[in-house]
Amino acid sequence: MKKKVTKKNTALLASRLATVIGKCKRAYTYFTSGVWSDTRRNWMVDTVKTLNLSVRSFLNGDLQVRAAALTYQTLLAIVPALALVFAICRGFGFQNLVQSQIFSAFPAQEQAISTAMSFVDSYLSQSSEGIFVGVGILFLLWTLISLISSVEYSFNKIWNIQQGRTIWRKVTDYTAIVLILPILIICASGITVFMSSALQGALNLPIISPLLSGILDCSSVVLVWLFFAGTYLLVPNTKVKFKNAFFAGVLAGTAFLILQWLFVSGQVYVTRYNAIYGSFAFLPLLLIWLQLVWLITLSGAVYCYSSQNIFEFSFSDKITDIAEEYRWRILLAVMTIAIRRFVEEKKPLTDLQISLRYNLPISLVTLSANRLINEGLMMRVVQSPGSDEYALSPAVDPSTFSLGEFLRRMMKHGTSQFIPGFARRFVKTNEALDSVINPSFAQADKILISSLTINDIKNETTDRH
Repeated sequence: MKKKVTKKNTALLASRLATVIGKCKRAYTYFTSGVWSDTRRNWMVDTVKTLNLSVRSFLNGDLQVRAAALTYQTLLAIVPALALVFAICRGFGFQNLVQSQIFSAFPAQEQAISTAMSFVDSYLSQSSEGIFVGVGILFLLWTLISLISSVEYSFNKIWNIQQGRTIWRKVTDYTAIVLILPILIICASGITVFMSSALQGALNLPIISPLLSGILDCSSVVLVWLFFAGTYLLVPNTKVKFKNAFFAGVLAGTAFLILQWLFVSGQVYVTRYNAIYGSFAFLPLLLIWLQLVWLITLSGAVYCYSSQNIFEFSFSDKITDIAEEYRWRILLAVMTIAIRRFVEEKKPLTDLQISLRYNLPISLVTLSANRLINEGLMMRVVQSPGSDEYALSPAVDPSTFSLGEFLRRMMKHGTSQFIPGFARRFVKTNEALDSVINPSFAQADKILISSLTINDIKNETTDRH
């Protein structure tokens, strides 16, 4: 009897264990890939997607490569950037303050920092003499503008933006950034020091001291958050919502402060390596730190982008392996939407509006729109007078543009007829294919895209002008 009970309990335990393991497997599958096929819009699904993206962004090889490239450019721009900061510091009288903060941030690398400071002094002295005035300023601005341009390119790739700033906007915007940002940082440091000195008496009071000390400590954290938020808000060549940029700035800024604390704390343990590597012991640590900082920055940009367009990654596992026939159907759908709205004199829709209205993954909408624009079939226009949003509009005559012409444009996309003697060697195969394609094109020429109807899943109430 006892054996039967024991066997029954064992079987029951095994059944429950198998059930738990099955649930865990299903949950893991959902969290890692299945969530992107979940079209529900609630905070739980959005949170899972955001956490999924955060982990994937750190493991993304593309982000690693971009972070490595930005690390190299940052290393090239360090001396000119420090020279610009110290030149401004001398004007404001904060040179000693900034220099002491740099030494305090890297206590185990005084020799390396002293060497870097000597490079900066030499750079400033050479740039202030004779012909080096113009050449030094041009090289300084070129290195900094080149770095910011690379950052903008990386952000635009994350946002799937094809077009960056114009040359004139780069010169004006980037120059303003590299001139104003150091002043803001220096002023922020000066205000903190000024407040600490002005409230020195209040800081000694037993009740007020902890409160004011906490406020001063939190101010630096908030400034770091705002710095990252401003980066995500201003650098991409697109409209970014402040809410998404701020939350991304909080996460990236917090990760940066944790990394900074670990790096500063680890300086004490690096002292033993100075005896072997000398001042070069700081170089590999600096490269690792820069790599991680840029990885955090780019991951924050991915989070900002995904939180604003969380459905951008919907069906991402299926989109990467999409069939060409299905891709053509989506291309035709996007083209039909633009033509129908033009014919019906309705306001054109943006990529995001098309995605929401017709329940299409925005990544496919954007890719389709870009391809149709490259083929000369569509163009981006200002959605309404005074608006800064660009919508999709047909670039062909809707009254004559047929399905056959659309299919011809799609089939001829890319290069062809470049293999010598191909048509001569494969006459029969080409004739067989033409015998099927040509009648289909002739039939498709009779169908105007403007005559195709669309079943809208969202009621239109205020679309007409």
